[in-house]
Amino acid sequence: MRHHSKPRKLNLTKNLFLITAGIISACFGLKSFLLPSGFIDGGVTGISLLISNITGFNLSYLIVIINVPFVLLGYRQMGKVFAIKTSIAISVLAILLVIAPFKPITHDPLLIAFFGGLFLGGGIGLAMRGGCVIDGTEVLALFISKKSTLTVGNIILILNIVIFSFAALLLSIDTALYAILTYLSASNTVDYIVNGIEQYTGVTVISEKNVQIKKFIINQMKRGVTIYKGEGGYGEKKDIDILYTVVTKLEMGKLQTAIRQIDPDAFVIQQQIADIKGGVVKRQPLH
Repeated sequence: MRHHSKPRKLNLTKNLFLITAGIISACFGLKSFLLPSGFIDGGVTGISLLISNITGFNLSYLIVIINVPFVLLGYRQMGKVFAIKTSIAISVLAILLVIAPFKPITHDPLLIAFFGGLFLGGGIGLAMRGGCVIDGTEVLALFISKKSTLTVGNIILILNIVIFSFAALLLSIDTALYAILTYLSASNTVDYIVNGIEQYTGVTVISEKNVQIKKFIINQMKRGVTIYKGEGGYGEKKDIDILYTVVTKLEMGKLQTAIRQIDPDAFVIQQQIADIKGGVVKRQPLH
């Protein structure tokens, strides 16, 4: 029993650290960059900032109030633990926005848009890594995507176009354009953090010289290989071993060059992988 409780405690500590770092980062992005300049972002945070700019209503209250429906939706979609963690994280962010002593860093609008998005996106990404959200947009997008043909990315984009259109009408065109820059900076940071610092590529290789290619991947690249038993369907039917491996993007060029040297006619399929757990990819290279 103790053996299982130790990894669980470590995981809990790690998640707590990620969520705390995420809240602080988001608060810093809002208080030191976006709020003093009246800039907005996309998503629920963007809606809160937009309403705050127009009405003068306190952002802390707005972030909590507007996120309530998304937390309830998250409860239905992801479960009780997710909803509780998200509720606490959003509440702590709202309190920090009142008490945190962060001061404006710069008055340059481009720097505000970029770094405001960077820290806000970093905060959202870290919180997601910790198992909750501090912006309910993803929960709504996931809910709608299950009931329509739209992807999560498409739904978030449509929602943000609506937000930026209102910003252009109610605030100014300049504010809306800077908001798009903030959103691009934030969304790329979220992707970078959530999908892992290292970008992985899944590679499927169909080749008659699969034995040589397999040896190269295992011996030279120190990577694991999964072998599927397949059958050629083009022309003459014959059994063939299909190789599958995962490499980092930096290693992709080396693998492609080797495959072309071994078999110029090899059929190679590449797929981007968001993140992986375990396996040979994350081990240290053998010496």
